[in-house]
Amino acid sequence: MPARKKVLAIVGSRRKSSTNLNLVHAISKLASPLFDLTVFEGLSDLPHFNPDNDLDNPPDEVLRFREQLKTADGILICTPEYAMGVPGTLKNAIDWTVSSSSFSQKPTALITASLSGEKGHASLMDTLKVIEAGVTEATQLIISYASTKVSKEPQITDEATAASINRLIEAFNELMTHE
Repeated sequence: MPARKKVLAIVGSRRKSSTNLNLVHAISKLASPLFDLTVFEGLSDLPHFNPDNDLDNPPDEVLRFREQLKTADGILICTPEYAMGVPGTLKNAIDWTVSSSSFSQKPTALITASLSGEKGHASLMDTLKVIEAGVTEATQLIISYASTKVSKEPQITDEATAASINRLIEAFNELMTHE
């Protein structure tokens, strides 16, 4: 049996009991036979992106983030949509990876779980394409009205959503296996 993959999850919401964090924990349980999922805890600790501090001597928090991205077999981003866009802390983190090419060809799954999510998802997909993240049609998902489909336990309570998540997990694992 092949070794389980290492997945780094980046949650766009900073709320302690956010729907997105609950969803990541539910995915971690569902995917446990296939991969180990670790939630990146330092999103709020990353300084504001400044190109002057990017190349020669990046801040330690940025170096740690880039190292976690480098050692992961895949990246799972699970985020809400804020004001029809990408949460600022998530966009800031991604900006810190541009010069390092940390996402380049890295198997990536994107779940936008929000009230609607379509515009934020489209915006983030544009960014992920520019940084050459290895996201495919099968490894992205929009979950509208997400708070009604994920419990705090955490479990996915909606059958159609659970089926979509399971398909995404399978596609994501396949993507990581063939990298």
